[in-house]
Amino acid sequence: MTDILLGTHTIKSHGVKVVKAHIHNWLILVILVVIDGLLNYVEPFHRFVGQEMMTDLKFPFHENTVPVLVVPVIAVLVPFIIFGVYYYLRKDIYDFHHAILGILYSVLLSGVITDSIKDAVGRPRPNFFFRCFPDGKAVFDQVTGDVICHGDAKIVKEGYKSFPSGHTSWSFAGLCFLSLYLSGKLRAFNRGGNVSKLCIVIFPVLAAVLVGISRVDDYWHHWTDVFAGALIGTSMAAFCYLQFFPCPHYEDGWAPHAYFKMIAERQSDESPESTVRSPSKNESNDIETQPM
Repeated sequence: MTDILLGTHTIKSHGVKVVKAHIHNWLILVILVVIDGLLNYVEPFHRFVGQEMMTDLKFPFHENTVPVLVVPVIAVLVPFIIFGVYYYLRKDIYDFHHAILGILYSVLLSGVITDSIKDAVGRPRPNFFFRCFPDGKAVFDQVTGDVICHGDAKIVKEGYKSFPSGHTSWSFAGLCFLSLYLSGKLRAFNRGGNVSKLCIVIFPVLAAVLVGISRVDDYWHHWTDVFAGALIGTSMAAFCYLQFFPCPHYEDGWAPHAYFKMIAERQSDESPESTVRSPSKNESNDIETQPM
């Protein structure tokens, strides 16, 4: 497919039109932001934690290797920069808009799903003991045997949000989306045997994996929390990407669906059916036999 529309649909010429066409998607996106924000204020389910259960919850409590604010930079801002570079080279507002909208939906849907499950499950983190008892002196209810925490309320609250891993789900949602995007643009699966392209495609996924590993190394999550977060993020990335782009291994997997729709519409407008109809063979014979 030739690039017959290269540079004809820019932010200046079609940006407002494209946003208006997807205004409902942007409004729902804002609602997802509000929902995800509110979920962080919900008190999670306080699962029973008995004295015998503390054996697996006494890991050290220290700061994150990957801070919370770094995650959106890795999972969203870096892909934005790559989308921007591609737009600068190609000047295709549809590709740029759909990539941004798709990745935002990917990370926000992952965030809402992850935080909802966190609040509902209330699984203690591996470092729960020192969140609950920062002085190391454990106190349990004499009747139920449940913990009676005397640590900082906010730290204890976060201690009940182990499953699934939010860092991991966000990272996989954003970086797997980016990996799919790069696969399409590089035509990584065109059966040409250029396996070096996979190095670029796999790198974002590797970065997401390392973020997930850091959550286990920091004793903020069990490995099952990270696995579940990766599954959620990867699923959302695939679902959201395919809403706007073909599968990367397709012949036309390098451009959004909207691009090929525009080409089809333009070719339809320029087809002979839209011009003056030429006379048929019988009509031509009639014209020739008419007396002068």
